[in-house]
Amino acid sequence: MKRKQQRMALIGAGFASLCGAVALGLLAFTDKVTYFYSPSDLAAADLAPGTTVRLGGMVADGSVVQEADGITTSFVVTDGGEAVPVRFTGVLPDLFREGQGVIVVGAGDTAGPFVATEVLAKHDENYMPKEVADALKEQGYWQEGEDATQP
Repeated sequence: MKRKQQRMALIGAGFASLCGAVALGLLAFTDKVTYFYSPSDLAAADLAPGTTVRLGGMVADGSVVQEADGITTSFVVTDGGEAVPVRFTGVLPDLFREGQGVIVVGAGDTAGPFVATEVLAKHDENYMPKEVADALKEQGYWQEGEDATQP
């Protein structure tokens, strides 16, 4: 084999290796590309128990319950179609309340509530993440032009 052929073979092998690495990287991100799941998406998803995800929606009215230990709170996140019970141990954000847009980070399974490790509440009354607003609009729970806190 001539030197030019060896160089072309080496370049071809390098390019094939790079393509393989990119393909494996993209394959690893197939379920992780979504920023969050709405309650309807979470109910339809086939996630392994313990998989950490972001769940976004509205805190259902009348669902916030402070437990006896003083630091554990249970509430329900809904998008108007499905509702997911959530349990969080820790200090909630000051803006957290019923009827409020929220994103929780945690894991859950079919046997119990979604266990949140982090709770994010919107920072002013006109803000709602685009993905959460789109999911709520799709379920008919929130219409354009309404205050985001009104169901």
